[in-house]
Amino acid sequence: MNINLKGYRAVVGGATSGLGLATAHQLAKSGASVTLIARNKEKLADTIRSLDNSADQDHQSLAIDFLDFDSFKVETEKFFTGKKVDILVNNTNGPEAGSVLQKTTENYQQAFDLLFKTYHHLSHLLLKGMQERGYGRILNVSSVTVKEPIPNLILSNTMRTAVVSWAKSLSREVAPFGVTVNTILTGSFETERIESIIKNQSKETGVDFKELLQQKKEAIPAKRFGQPEEYGYLAAFLASPYAAYINGASIPIDGAALNCL
Repeated sequence: MNINLKGYRAVVGGATSGLGLATAHQLAKSGASVTLIARNKEKLADTIRSLDNSADQDHQSLAIDFLDFDSFKVETEKFFTGKKVDILVNNTNGPEAGSVLQKTTENYQQAFDLLFKTYHHLSHLLLKGMQERGYGRILNVSSVTVKEPIPNLILSNTMRTAVVSWAKSLSREVAPFGVTVNTILTGSFETERIESIIKNQSKETGVDFKELLQQKKEAIPAKRFGQPEEYGYLAAFLASPYAAYINGASIPIDGAALNCL
């Protein structure tokens, strides 16, 4: 099976690091023109240069802060108005770690703006064109924590669960137009994000970082963390015409860890 996305335009959030970066690379390798969204202009420029780039590809970037929703809304509407987009990968950096009792109402509102409102806004902004053309792929980056919350990540646990419910409902409404909406339930991958989480857990528990890291890997049936490129392979497939009948799904990619939680 050869995934060929030549002629398609993809938009990837959080595209300069981690799983967003890996997804952008794989979509570009598959032939798509990719629009990268992230905060840092220099990193965006570096990432653009690192993408596969044939004569018929036109990669672009938009520097924007996902944490400032009012600005995010204005700038994305300005940038994408009149532009054709076929594939949207909703992805942002995660909110700060913390327990239920540590977080305030304001913290929840900030996390809602970051992890839910940005996903909702971009999706609805780009949906009309997808429906008119009879093709669209919306992929939401989420987490296995929607099945079993992880301690000390209450903001992420809560908002990512809301995204799954919203995405399932949206998928039913847009399916007749050739648009799919799927959510990827992300396990542990070799990224800066997982390293940061484990370092925080090490400080909280007093367990040595390297020891805790090994414990995390041993708890996964695959006995390892995923590689970011493996995530990109799944995203590219779900973005392709081959995945037309996969809709409203929440798909775990976690080395079978979900069944062991």
